[in-house]
Amino acid sequence: MSSDALEELQRLRGSIDNIDAALIHLLAERFKNTQAVGRLKAHASMPPSDPEREAWQIARLRQLAEQADLDPGFAEKFLEFILAEVIQHHEALAADSQ
Repeated sequence: MSSDALEELQRLRGSIDNIDAALIHLLAERFKNTQAVGRLKAHASMPPSDPEREAWQIARLRQLAEQADLDPGFAEKFLEFILAEVIQHHEALAADSQ
């Protein structure tokens, strides 16, 4: 491998590492907010899941993915994974508040 190719590889990997770090921090912030939502829902005896909002979020994320030239199917799977975690947390909070 040439030194130019190796330098470019290291540059690209450094960028990927920075993006991964940003994603982790963004996910942590998102989950802090969803935990607050879960506590609010549990306190107000609201259901842990909101299918209408979830459908809206999926449609919105698919549209954003298309605009960003990202596979909308991948974006939907990613959000569904996150939503499953959030709902699980909300269900646990609801069970704890009973």
